[in-house]
Amino acid sequence: MSDVTLTTLLNLKQRGEKIAMLTCYDATFAATACAAGIEVILIGDSLGMVLQGHDSTLPVTIDDMAYHTAAVKRGNKGALILSDLSFMSAATLEQTYQSCAKLMQAGAHMIKLEGGAWLAETVSLLAERGIPSCVHLGLTPQSVNVFGGYKVQGRGEEQAQKMLDEALALEQAGAALLLLECVPSELAAHISR
Repeated sequence: MSDVTLTTLLNLKQRGEKIAMLTCYDATFAATACAAGIEVILIGDSLGMVLQGHDSTLPVTIDDMAYHTAAVKRGNKGALILSDLSFMSAATLEQTYQSCAKLMQAGAHMIKLEGGAWLAETVSLLAERGIPSCVHLGLTPQSVNVFGGYKVQGRGEEQAQKMLDEALALEQAGAALLLLECVPSELAAHISR
């Protein structure tokens, strides 16, 4: 597989082709994912639940994320590597830059942030500094305590409009990609257009 870039993904979307993304945490699975033609490998903070045995993603540190990003990088054979910013690793702008630098130096091609329109300024500043971002909307596991559990987000006209407005604000701020999780299919289709 030739190297997948942001341009590759945008071209696939323009042609209406599906993009395959898979979460993995190590070199062996990264190599397997690449052999299967997966375009994007996500190193998710879900590793806290999947590998570390926690009941949420909140205990995962930026050092954990960098370690697993580096492991995936060693097994990667051309997929775009997307790494999560862990909980509270972007509490200030300076901390955000440091966390992004750590993940990019470990091998990430793009950084994933969880949140909403309040991230627009951060997304813009990252884009200006050559750090592409993917913003995760909908069910964002780092906010599970606010949501009262793992529940579908964007139900109802008011919530749907808010999510659409946030998606537009983040796109205008320079988000390279948006990731939607546990969002009604009609809303996801509308945002994706």
